[in-house]
Amino acid sequence: MQVFHTESKIILTCNKRLSSYLADEVEALGFDIKRTFQTGIELFGTVNDCIPLNLNLRCASQILYSLGSFKAADPKELYDNLVQIEWEKLIDFAGYFTVTSNVNNEHILTPLFANVKVKDAIVDRIKQVKGIRPNSGPDQNKTVVHLYWQDDEAEIFLDTSGETLAKHGYRKIPGKAPMLEALAASTIIATGWDKKSPFVNPMCGSGTLAIEAALIATDKTPGLFRMNYAFMHIMGYDEQIFFTERRALKDKSIKELGFRIIATDLSEDAVDISRKNAKTAGVEHLIDFAVCDFAETEVPEGPGVVMFNPEYGERLGVHTKLEMTYKRVGDFMKTNCKGYKGYVFTGNPDLAKKIGLKASRKIEFYNGKLDCRLFEYELYDGSKREPKPE
Repeated sequence: MQVFHTESKIILTCNKRLSSYLADEVEALGFDIKRTFQTGIELFGTVNDCIPLNLNLRCASQILYSLGSFKAADPKELYDNLVQIEWEKLIDFAGYFTVTSNVNNEHILTPLFANVKVKDAIVDRIKQVKGIRPNSGPDQNKTVVHLYWQDDEAEIFLDTSGETLAKHGYRKIPGKAPMLEALAASTIIATGWDKKSPFVNPMCGSGTLAIEAALIATDKTPGLFRMNYAFMHIMGYDEQIFFTERRALKDKSIKELGFRIIATDLSEDAVDISRKNAKTAGVEHLIDFAVCDFAETEVPEGPGVVMFNPEYGERLGVHTKLEMTYKRVGDFMKTNCKGYKGYVFTGNPDLAKKIGLKASRKIEFYNGKLDCRLFEYELYDGSKREPKPE
């Protein structure tokens, strides 16, 4: 059970439609990907390999290290297999663990029942060997065990992340309808932004897009905002590996930028929240904030990226006020952002039509369960023909 030094299957999970961006991140770290699927990727490595993955990745949710797979037709068979695992070499009898699961089995009406069977197997095994049982509960801030059980195929994992990686740790004040950090980072990566030219974010809300842009540009990874992961609570953990990796991340991050990141919002409260979140992220000095109507946002000379995440409204039925807003967004990009690439992220295709520009790309995402698109617009300067309204 030397999981820190023994290679096994590792599953990196993410939200739907983010796996291609996650794969790019993983390959950039030097890992070989064995398989890519809709909600994640698969590779092989040790729990020590999971440490840089947890600290570096912007698009991931959980990093799961497989302890083994087996057949389990019912809860008894699940228990019988799990009680054979040497849990006493993974979880301290004086420690704490929690169980999460993804279950689809005819005998299981609620995942909580499956979680209890896993917990019972772990507790019974450790109590049998050590004479004392560890504590367990719902908190994911210590050791986390994950069960994947579909029909009669089961696999048990150590979740080396614990709390989700999709939240990057700097956003203490969420604001109204915030975009998940992993999603925001993925949409910026999807633009192909060169990290050398201006990034303009009108309607910035709680500032997530602008902050993620600053973090990407400075090579500042989410691991710099977090000091607790589930891998730290597995027996055999060497804290020196974590601190060495974290120091390397800190040393490689850039302190200043040679271009501007601009974030504006009509709401003074939203800009105040954005500033505070940016300060927590250590990038407040890299972002020019302003309170104004989006149409008054300053746009430096291009090329660059201008990115909107406006309200979507209801999926069915169009609001006249939002129709006008989307039309004004199109007018603003066409008039003020020549030489830029423009992006609008929305879950309402009817409102997107009101932008009045022909999209060069429509990139698929989900925001929660809502089907969304990132619309890309080539905003040519005077030397090229401007896009015709749809």
